[in-house]
Amino acid sequence: MGKVISAHAVSVDGYITGRDPGPGRGLGDGGMLFDWYFDGDTPSRVFDGFRLSTASARVFDDLAGRIGAIVAGRRTYVDSDGFSGGSPHPTAPLFVLAHERPVAASARQTVVTTGIEDAVAAAREAAGDGHVGLMGGAVATAALRAGLVDEVVLHQVPILLGGGRPFFHTLPEHIRLRLVEAVPAPGVTHLRYEVRR
Repeated sequence: MGKVISAHAVSVDGYITGRDPGPGRGLGDGGMLFDWYFDGDTPSRVFDGFRLSTASARVFDDLAGRIGAIVAGRRTYVDSDGFSGGSPHPTAPLFVLAHERPVAASARQTVVTTGIEDAVAAAREAAGDGHVGLMGGAVATAALRAGLVDEVVLHQVPILLGGGRPFFHTLPEHIRLRLVEAVPAPGVTHLRYEVRR
């Protein structure tokens, strides 16, 4: 069985968007969090159009190539314009965790309204031996609260955004992590942590 992994590009001060994100505005003024996707000479083996540094391509493609399903929160879904009816990953199906069904959900997307445990369980089934990727701060936090996350991956971009949506919301207790890998790369440092149980 694959792992449940929360992986996000994040500013040094902990934001996964800039100010004023939303439909048609994406990450607001935080778009530079993803500049490293396109600043290199190495084409991604998983995502068409991505040209990363050699170091970033190794880390990114290793993780992205193992993702079998994605769970995203409703806010992430809406701010991303419903991923144009598909998924943020080229091959992995999308499961949207929502309190109510998003109006624009397509046949290629599954909406789960019964909580994070059910969303992750459905995604695990779809992923088979692949990993489940979590998108959005609220989803990551809910999954951490429920003890469902195996790894946290931070693609830390050297910028202080000073505002936006934080990666993590309030957690009920401390969650200890163990650093597994740290890879410096142009414009980003890739940090992979194992959640200690």
